[in-house]
Amino acid sequence: MFDFILSSSFFGIALSFVTYMFFYLLKEKLQLKNPLFNPLLWSSAVIIVLLMVTKIDYEVYNASAKYVSYWLTPVTICLAIPLYRRIRELKENIVAIVISIICGCIGHALVMVVIATAVKMEHALTYSVMPKSVTTAIAMALSERLGGIPGVTIVGVTVAGMTGAVLGPSILKLFRVKEPVAQGLALGTASHAVGTSKAMELGEIQGAMSSLAIVVTGILTVIVVPIAIKFL
Repeated sequence: MFDFILSSSFFGIALSFVTYMFFYLLKEKLQLKNPLFNPLLWSSAVIIVLLMVTKIDYEVYNASAKYVSYWLTPVTICLAIPLYRRIRELKENIVAIVISIICGCIGHALVMVVIATAVKMEHALTYSVMPKSVTTAIAMALSERLGGIPGVTIVGVTVAGMTGAVLGPSILKLFRVKEPVAQGLALGTASHAVGTSKAMELGEIQGAMSSLAIVVTGILTVIVVPIAIKFL
């Protein structure tokens, strides 16, 4: 029976969906406001532990779970809807928005260069984590082009997204960032689609600005990162 379940074409995607919905409904039912109780964080942790305990090979799980990734592109495109609804805010803040995203991309690249230099990180690892703040598709393509390690890149992208979703709102509150436009840009620039999911929870303006930040950050990262690694 167990082997039959593992061989099913829906095992991975069903496990991902059921686990996530369990923690999502639990959060809604108990009205948990603690940012550490993030459904995405807990469902990921549980799946990892489950695969380790049951000794299920990751490839078996990913055989069907990988189809979730195929929906990332159309879902990202759908984020243009809230952006269109908030086109007025976009026009009113266009200069600040562009400058903020540019500064975010350059700042991230410089910080990574400083850290890599300080700890004497191998170039392959540095190339792998440099594009961690953009969507998986862009990060993987850029990492492979630079000579990075795809597995490390995926981990970096995941950690960046999780960090933004879990700690992002608390960090914004700590630094008293109350402007919705600024909140959305911060989450989208630093934590790509996962951060945008949290921005959508904060409000429509935050979600719209975060959606814009994902696109612009992805484009700028492809330009900025190759330049930044020359300083290593």
